[in-house]
Amino acid sequence: MITVIDYGMGNLRSVVKAVEKYTDQVQVSSDPTSIQKSKALIMPGDGAFAQAMENLSKQGWIDPLKKFISEKGFFLGICLGFQLLFSNSEEFGQTKGLNIIPGQVIKFKGDLKVPHMGWNQVNLVGESKFLKQIPSESYFYFIHSYYPQLEDLSWAVGLTNYKDNFYCVVGKDNLIATQFHPEKSHNIGLKIIENFVEAVC
Repeated sequence: MITVIDYGMGNLRSVVKAVEKYTDQVQVSSDPTSIQKSKALIMPGDGAFAQAMENLSKQGWIDPLKKFISEKGFFLGICLGFQLLFSNSEEFGQTKGLNIIPGQVIKFKGDLKVPHMGWNQVNLVGESKFLKQIPSESYFYFIHSYYPQLEDLSWAVGLTNYKDNFYCVVGKDNLIATQFHPEKSHNIGLKIIENFVEAVC
């Protein structure tokens, strides 16, 4: 079973519909005990980092999530679900994240249009089994105002440029996470979902 985590942040339906193209073994759950019967977790999300961490804490997700990932369970993080993997965020003051990947999430600065919204190229700088048949410099759909400063480059998989370069794909073992929305990135994004489902199933 692939479980899409419902922690009260954003519309999950588009992610579920994308997964359903490749398997019917998908459910949405706000109950962390569902991890026990899950082979894979997907954590999407839109909204504020601090509120997301508060919701995850209140629902009891944090320790089970960290244990699942440390034991190399299949995990896909999308947008806010990508940012939450990092150590902390400066959004609305400093907030601790899940601290699975060393780094801080910071806001775009300068004369950039924020949020960074629309299609942008991703340069693949690392390897992931979930990115097979994904050409480097493919375009994906982004919408975000914050991005991570990655401290451990062993996690680096994909890089994009919005005035400056930043890492927009991280991964290791059975984990992959993207700042962009694969479920909104047409066929090239759906290929990532397909690869993930294929690996899980």
